[in-house]
Amino acid sequence: MATLTDRLSYNVAGRFYVDSSCIDCDQCRVIAPDNFARNEETGTSYVTKQPVSDEEIAKCKEAAESCATASIGDDGA
Repeated sequence: MATLTDRLSYNVAGRFYVDSSCIDCDQCRVIAPDNFARNEETGTSYVTKQPVSDEEIAKCKEAAESCATASIGDDGA
């Protein structure tokens, strides 16, 4: 389960985030490419854009559920 205190600093502010346990598996970027990207320096994914539509929210939730390391958090805000 993602930990808010381990949230990566380069995530955009908002509900969804990636924490430091990310292993760069690419799954979130495949499922929700408009919301996740890869940080080339750290080799981790991060949230580039918080979802605004129901479809984007659903994709971010799917990415979180599919994350091999449970590195994607949803603080519900």
